[in-house]
Amino acid sequence: MVAAMNPQSANPLRGILLKVASVCIFMAMTTCIKVASPHVPPGEVVFFRSLFAMPVIIAWLWHTHHLHDGFSTSNPMGHLWRGLVGCSAMALSFTALGLLPLPEVTAIGYASPLLVTIFAAMFLGETVRIYRLGAVALGLAGVIVVLSPRLSVLSLEEATKTETVGAMAMLLAAVFMALATVFTRKLTQTEKTPTIVFYFSLTCTVLSLLTIPFGWVMPTWQEALLLVLAGILGGVAQIFLTESYRHADAGVVAPFEYTSMLLSIIVGFAVFSEEPTVTTLIGAFIVVCAGLFIIWRERKLGLERGKSRKVMTPQG
Repeated sequence: MVAAMNPQSANPLRGILLKVASVCIFMAMTTCIKVASPHVPPGEVVFFRSLFAMPVIIAWLWHTHHLHDGFSTSNPMGHLWRGLVGCSAMALSFTALGLLPLPEVTAIGYASPLLVTIFAAMFLGETVRIYRLGAVALGLAGVIVVLSPRLSVLSLEEATKTETVGAMAMLLAAVFMALATVFTRKLTQTEKTPTIVFYFSLTCTVLSLLTIPFGWVMPTWQEALLLVLAGILGGVAQIFLTESYRHADAGVVAPFEYTSMLLSIIVGFAVFSEEPTVTTLIGAFIVVCAGLFIIWRERKLGLERGKSRKVMTPQG
């Protein structure tokens, strides 16, 4: 979920730095969650992640002078649907974090922006040309490469079956992430960015309470501290991400999302003693290349559309 860039505040370097900072903070949040996930159920993690992001978001609304209008909405059902799919994506990704190495979770998650291209054509009527379709197909092939060691369920040992469940959970999370992005795009037509951020956290907090009957636990004080920190970090990272798109075009900022792969390898090895497999690295490379091509293609088309508008504008 991003905000439109204000030409008067354009500062590409600041936008890039904010984007990279958001990726780093999101990775710190993910690390906190992965440490707590073996004992704490995903629904309970979603509750902490969402609840403790809200004070940060409210402080941001106050700082940006949107506190007076940040809670008003003309589309409550739109926020509910966006919250449902976003909350599902969060719960599924947190499930995967407890079952898979961090680099593998990150690589499978890269399917989300590829799927956005397909869903935007299906639900928003956006035009998808052959180049983008080819890039999406290539990227999804890369995701299949990452998933390939987890696809043979029947003859695997129990531990590997658990990892297969994690891989399928993360793939489904990517689908819900993509749907959430499409819902967000639709919401931005009528809703302010701070409003979307606030109601997403509020919806996830409420929905996560519905998972209490499925077995919440009393976290240790260390786990509780990590989960509270994850919520705060998530709120800060969301603000940094949103602000990054105020200072630079999406085509400039978006490619730096893929720095998360390098971070996941470093954190996975240093904190969890996880080494990425060759299959994961090859698949991730294919997906990243496909994603970068789509970003480059969209930026090129955007520049061409801008030139066309200038040519068509009458000169005084």
